[in-house]
Amino acid sequence: MRPSRWPESRQLSTRKPSLPRVLLRTDEAATLTAVELENKGGEEKGAEESCWTTVEGRVPSAKRHDDDHRRQVADCWREIHGQDDWVGLLDPMDPILRSELIRYGEMAQACYDAFDFDPYSKYCGSCKYAKDHFFRGLGMEEHGYTVSRYLLATSNINLPNFFKKSRWPKVWSKNANWIGYVAVSDDETSKRLGRRDITIAWRGTVTRLEWIVDLMDILKPVSADKIPCHDRMAMVETGFVDLYTGKDESCRYGKFSAREQVLHEVKRLTERYPDEELSITMTGHSLGSALATISAFDIAETGLHIRTDGRAVPICVFSFSGPRVGNVRFKERLEWLGVKVLRVVNEHDVVPKSPGFLINEHVPAGLMKLAEGFLWCYSHVGVELALDHKNSPFLKDTNDLVCAHNLEALLHLLDGYHGKGRRFVLAGGRDIALVNKACDFLEDHYQIPPYWRQDENKGMVRCPEGRWTQRERPKIDDHPEDMHHHLRESGITPGY
Repeated sequence: MRPSRWPESRQLSTRKPSLPRVLLRTDEAATLTAVELENKGGEEKGAEESCWTTVEGRVPSAKRHDDDHRRQVADCWREIHGQDDWVGLLDPMDPILRSELIRYGEMAQACYDAFDFDPYSKYCGSCKYAKDHFFRGLGMEEHGYTVSRYLLATSNINLPNFFKKSRWPKVWSKNANWIGYVAVSDDETSKRLGRRDITIAWRGTVTRLEWIVDLMDILKPVSADKIPCHDRMAMVETGFVDLYTGKDESCRYGKFSAREQVLHEVKRLTERYPDEELSITMTGHSLGSALATISAFDIAETGLHIRTDGRAVPICVFSFSGPRVGNVRFKERLEWLGVKVLRVVNEHDVVPKSPGFLINEHVPAGLMKLAEGFLWCYSHVGVELALDHKNSPFLKDTNDLVCAHNLEALLHLLDGYHGKGRRFVLAGGRDIALVNKACDFLEDHYQIPPYWRQDENKGMVRCPEGRWTQRERPKIDDHPEDMHHHLRESGITPGY
């Protein structure tokens, strides 16, 4: 029999539940609605253990307050985008910034949810959804964005056995993987945001080959891979930049690097909206945040964000659980270019502490100066927002490194964070079931199964003849016909 504290119906969705819900624990026997809580003059609000209320069929007050704030994003979007380095917005936590961080975090999470890495799929390594149906397929239409192109990354590491995950004798590409997308806010969303937003979302580490890339932690000059940079001492992690710039001209999907794809699309979109206020927002988790940082640096260094009238389109990176990317000279150059970076991390996650375990931004400045040319000397970029999963009463006290690095868990921590030393209270009503989508992190008494997200029947469908077979997907797009034109026009690459 289902415990009395749960509603009779509960939907495990990849996004928000059909009936918005924030849960507040006062004791095991009773729950109070948000309205009742307000009417009691804050009596129960003082209870240290209270952190959620169940409201069925009603939008909780905290959610309503956040919705009111979100209607005002247009008034302060430059501050949210990092114009003042988020001074005064992190402690206490600004509700608009929290809302926007979760929104961009969900756009990064979409890269995981849409990626097909099933070894029994003939489309292994590609996106599960056609570009025109991406957000609809994920139940994210409310985000108000349209995908303008997919991003494919190629790695030239000669280790095909590490890369080939499909059990099928033929795969759509042996060297290329879908690694993210470029999306543009629609008219209604642009009005709410106060500008037309170009978002570039990068997927984190999933495939075996990318784990090998993560281990290549030697620095090299960012300019060594044709990324323009006047400072030869500005260096980045070798594996990250190789993945960003690598290509395979013998493969239809790999003949343009991820770098060339991004720069082409940014140029095309900025030219498409010449008279509108624009922003460029990068988002990514884990390895995806490293690629987001490098691509933001590249766009700024290349000057593609400078419009014909001399105005610069602001560039911001919302990084989730990201590793260090480069050395202190890279950090200084990124800051000089005006790229803003906000890094959201879990204090117990080891990935943001690497690479550069020994020599990093925490050592004395004098030592950093002496070690400037050392190939293992790293420094984080931007502003850090550190969260602690031990503050959430919903999560297990575990040393599982996978749980500490999980993006859905990090978004859960964002939803409950109000500032240092403040009580953990869910502000936006995010469904806690999302935490266990791809890990085992929630306390068992919430009865949310671990690793619950999977495709229905693992993608198998029944054909008219009665047989079961894999669902056919539309042809995988390679690259637009005008790629050469835009790249040559920008002086990025010569024609083939």
